[in-house]
Amino acid sequence: MRKVLIVDDHTVVCEGIKRVIEDINGVHVWETVHSGEEALQALRKDKVDVVLMDVHMPGIGGLGATREINRLYPDTKVIALSAIDDAPYPAKMMEAGASGYVAKGSDMSELIEALEAVFSGQQYLSRVVAQKVALAKTSKNGSDSPFGELSDRELQVAQMIVDCVKTKEIANRLNVSDKTVSTFRKRIFTKLGIESDVELARLAMRYNVLGLV
Repeated sequence: MRKVLIVDDHTVVCEGIKRVIEDINGVHVWETVHSGEEALQALRKDKVDVVLMDVHMPGIGGLGATREINRLYPDTKVIALSAIDDAPYPAKMMEAGASGYVAKGSDMSELIEALEAVFSGQQYLSRVVAQKVALAKTSKNGSDSPFGELSDRELQVAQMIVDCVKTKEIANRLNVSDKTVSTFRKRIFTKLGIESDVELARLAMRYNVLGLV
């Protein structure tokens, strides 16, 4: 019996995915948790074959959790789930050690395909993600997302800024000081060539890489 751990900060999403997966013969949803930190705690208790990992969550997020799982539990595979299918997230998640990336807008049959592929030792990109990654690689007009220049943590902070999370709350979620958050903000603005939160939001909308997910 293949064991799957579902990680998503939206309970309704966890339950929906769980219902789909439990209809697959030989697959058991071992547990559902709501953050990257909880995922790591769960994996300390028992071995899991595949983790279905939401990309955007408070705390270390999907990127940080995937990197830790790849380091601590190399036999456990991760399939990223996200409402965002544009670069840089697919590339960054695969670099962090994910074996698959499925857009949340995809048909549930793609999630089943992804699980079957990863169970058999292959990698999987949902069709819409694969198309966009291929287009980005062959782009000749320099339109690749500037968000690709940001580090994992900077992307996480940028996400929260766009979501109108205040500096103190960002600091609390990341367990850092307000000053550190301000430093991240300055680095983000410098790398993206912008000067305000409004410009960041506009740029995020233009490249469709950030948002409420």
